[in-house]
Amino acid sequence: MSHRHSHGGGSCCHGDDPEEPPEQRGQAWGLFREWLECLNEHRERSGKLVFRAWEDRSDRQQYVESDEDEELLFNIPFTGNMKLKGIIVMGEDGDTHPSEMRLIARFSSIHHFSIHFSKNFGAEMTKIFYIGLRGEWTEPRSDHLQLRSISKPC
Repeated sequence: MSHRHSHGGGSCCHGDDPEEPPEQRGQAWGLFREWLECLNEHRERSGKLVFRAWEDRSDRQQYVESDEDEELLFNIPFTGNMKLKGIIVMGEDGDTHPSEMRLIARFSSIHHFSIHFSKNFGAEMTKIFYIGLRGEWTEPRSDHLQLRSISKPC
């Protein structure tokens, strides 16, 4: 999935309705925050900071910046199955805002997926303040939970 657009000023949200809160509830929603990883982040573990409550989406103190180039790759695990319906991305108003996003998943109901931001609007690094996820979460089957509990990454 790829998204391209131009900015006419103000911040940008990628999603159905930027004023309607996503159904994201962090840990209660099944996001394995401690296993979430962001590759090419400038500050270690800063990628985890952009997945937060809708009410805190305007917080400009917490963000992730890319390190070597404009690319960022998020690997996002869930405690159950997620039927993803939308993603909201908030970045800066300038050239550091992502201009292209790819969603990497195998099925419509998933327990892990990746978001790849491959380009921005011309800056050397990309900066993101908030990522909100919209969808339906369901409990995992017990055999999935057992496998997940023994396969924590190092």
